[in-house]
Amino acid sequence: MVYFLGRDVAVTIKAADDVKAVTATGAVAADGTGDTAFASVAGVAVSDLTGVDLGIGVTDEDVTYIGSKTVLKAEIKKETTVSLTRKKSNNAWDAVFNAGARWGTDGSDGFIANLAGEPTTISMSGGTGVTFGYQVEITLLSNTEVFKVPNMQITGHTVSLNADGTTEETIELLSQETPVIASS
Repeated sequence: MVYFLGRDVAVTIKAADDVKAVTATGAVAADGTGDTAFASVAGVAVSDLTGVDLGIGVTDEDVTYIGSKTVLKAEIKKETTVSLTRKKSNNAWDAVFNAGARWGTDGSDGFIANLAGEPTTISMSGGTGVTFGYQVEITLLSNTEVFKVPNMQITGHTVSLNADGTTEETIELLSQETPVIASS
């Protein structure tokens, strides 16, 4: 697990390949008017970022065979989690989490979701990839490396409160795809 301060990194949230049906500008609208975008094909920078928590994990299974003293460790799945914390300035993250855009967007129907749970279909977009989820890019401010995590889904959203009002909010994203580390 790695924790970055918001001043040390820049985070961009990109939508899947085809989001043109959600708004005319190609952004995942969070407030219904299109004024506040959560993600777009080109990417939306997260403003007022205070912290980024990046976790990478692997789940293994131990397999033993009768009559053998050797234990096989088989990798079952990889998991990458990103928690973004920012100063609350609008309702974009609230709307995306509560309106059903947790799994991304579909080019023809808008948000991929049914209100009962997980998406029922995942469509291909012209052979260029699955329109499922979001891609989160974490760029070090030294502009030397970019950590890209594809096909992330939103798994949680919290808002911290104090006596004066809302201060910060956190959104948690999860992916089981292999992240890419590249030079910028």
